Amino acid sequence: MNEEKNGPTNLLDTTDCLEAIGVFRWWKNLFFLIVVLCLLLLQGLFWLVETGCIKTGGEEVKIDTSVVATEEVKPAGEAAKGATGGAVDKIAEAAKEVAGGPNQPVKAAPQEHPSKKIAVILGVKFEHLAWLVRLFNFVIVPSAALYCLTMLFCLKVSLVGRLGGINHISRAFFISLVMVVFLLPWYKLASGAFVGALYGPQELMTSCGTAEGGKEFATMMLHYLRFSGLWVLVVLLLIFSQIRSARWARTILRRLEVV
Repeated sequence: MNEEKNGPTNLLDTTDCLEAIGVFRWWKNLFFLIVVLCLLLLQGLFWLVETGCIKTGGEEVKIDTSVVATEEVKPAGEAAKGATGGAVDKIAEAAKEVAGGPNQPVKAAPQEHPSKKIAVILGVKFEHLAWLVRLFNFVIVPSAALYCLTMLFCLKVSLVGRLGGINHISRAFFISLVMVVFLLPWYKLASGAFVGALYGPQELMTSCGTAEGGKEFATMMLHYLRFSGLWVLVVLLLIFSQIRSARWARTILRRLEVV
């Protein structure tokens, strides 16, 4: 009698747990995509500033041709004003070197990188980039927190429903917690705390602006570890957590098919 009563009840409980897991898996995958997308966009914005495609301080990248024109006109003007024959010859030779000779084409001015021209055409300024950085930070922080909470709910459902795969989902949950630790900028909460993968517009402008003037090798290494090294670590932890959760789901399905 007890076995007959417990059989349908256990089957209903397992079905309810599977339905709950289906919901949690959908939201978990959604938060995973949001976090990955925001991380990729933040890293892309960093390299736009680092490579000089977008100048810090809100100034557009412009192609300055006045220097080239001055250098081409100045020798000819000095040659006309020369009084002695030796001075005139030297100035004429200098003018030929600048102009490329009488029978040679004039050297074209150096062209800017295509990405810099695109930034000029689109009118992209550092103010626009700073707004995007704040937006992505606003989206990624709650998404990462909800991702960890979803992992926790999946772990609880597996324990209550005795669905199996506890090893995989437990590892996925703790890996997601470590990912959040390396993601959040803890130094903003307390001075001297750990620096996370997220950064603010002011920090990006200060660090990349100083890097343009040249730094020592050790300082440059710390600079790239701050903005790219931590980013790589967070992305890897996020991927490992997602892989573990996928193994957990396959383990549950395999176990139910055997039963």
